[in-house]
Amino acid sequence: MRLSPKATGVEILMDDPEAPVPRVDKPVLAAEQLSLWYGNTLALDAITLEIPEKKITAFIGPSGCGKSTLLRCFNRLNDLIDVVRIDGALRFHGVSLYGNEVDVSQVRARIGMVFQKSNPFPKSIFENVAYGCRIHGVTRRSLLDEIVERSLRGAALWDEVKDRLDESALGLSGGQQQRLCIARAIAIEPEVILLDEPCSALDPIATAKIEELMQELKERYTLVVVTHNMQQAARVSDYTAFLYLGRLIEYGETARLFVKPQKKQTEDYITGRFG
Repeated sequence: MRLSPKATGVEILMDDPEAPVPRVDKPVLAAEQLSLWYGNTLALDAITLEIPEKKITAFIGPSGCGKSTLLRCFNRLNDLIDVVRIDGALRFHGVSLYGNEVDVSQVRARIGMVFQKSNPFPKSIFENVAYGCRIHGVTRRSLLDEIVERSLRGAALWDEVKDRLDESALGLSGGQQQRLCIARAIAIEPEVILLDEPCSALDPIATAKIEELMQELKERYTLVVVTHNMQQAARVSDYTAFLYLGRLIEYGETARLFVKPQKKQTEDYITGRFG
């Protein structure tokens, strides 16, 4: 196997020049020949990829291609679906996420999730952010105050809500609710944040705020985002994976993939020929 010279901690496998695959020195998350079935329906077909630390990795592809299914594998949310069956390996810092000794609640604490539709609890803004900390045993009010402020600042929301912390989170705008959900996710200090189409229900102004926030968050966290918006993937991500019919077609640095895709399917998709 011949490897290209290292660049920014990534080696590119050169065995198949038609489909270069980034190989990360120390991946935070890795899938190896990962397949998933919903009953008898194959949803993911032998996916292999590695997610680099403190970068933004985007999953793109047409509806039903497996983007969200793959994302949900990384914090085992698919476990909640009875008919799901998984084959292959998923690793977090080299440790199997499906090992017998793995505590699923700890997996979900270290790998947080923000969903497509903002889902604040019918509680105050303060209690929304403090909720996860309370579940993990934090009860001291002074510490909760610190965590809530830090998390809201981290989600670029503090200045907008600092005088309304006791008000219902349901009174916030859609964009504010989504940033509140990000604050809730980072309150328990995860290492990875998974975002499933976080801007699909937002207007352009709110979308721009979330995209700016993502750039700030990657200084402290690893982000993996599913998006149906290719322009968004091109703007915010460092790496992009293109999926089609449950298969990983191409994965690489975003700048290269969008400018010079190696696969015709990728080129056809990003130029709008299908999708």
